[in-house]
Amino acid sequence: MPDRPRLSWLDDDPARLAHELAAMPKVAPDLTWDGQCWTGHTPLWPFERLQPEGLLSFVGNRRLEVEISYLESFPMVAPRFMPVDPEPDMSVRTRNDWHVNGDGSLCMFQNFTDWDPFKTAADLVPKAAGWFLEYLLLSSGQIEGMTVNGIVNDDQLDHLLVAG
Repeated sequence: MPDRPRLSWLDDDPARLAHELAAMPKVAPDLTWDGQCWTGHTPLWPFERLQPEGLLSFVGNRRLEVEISYLESFPMVAPRFMPVDPEPDMSVRTRNDWHVNGDGSLCMFQNFTDWDPFKTAADLVPKAAGWFLEYLLLSSGQIEGMTVNGIVNDDQLDHLLVAG
């Protein structure tokens, strides 16, 4: 049997690629596409509720810089969000309280079956932005572990997002 060249999903499903490329700038205009992955900074507060008044003082000039890549199994497997800055220390990888996988990528789901293959990487950007805020709270000792649902869906930590 002759070897066939592997066809990437990027080439095999141009409609899905167009959908991904159209969705991201609406949610995260500071991310850029290089033909393989998204890189850049996530928005600070891409949530539907009002941001806390002290948020800008709390975060200062820090923002989450990520690389978002797609495995060949996409869309059946969620895109991979790799934090570039801040980069979680090796000591926190695979610890549930930090929500970081062993390879350093963000743990976006409690179960791999929570990913909906009809969703886009852009749909996960708010989760990544929320992870960043919880990372800052956890790093500074204001919380003992990240929340189960994340800041994106839960305002219980909003009062802590102030300079202090």
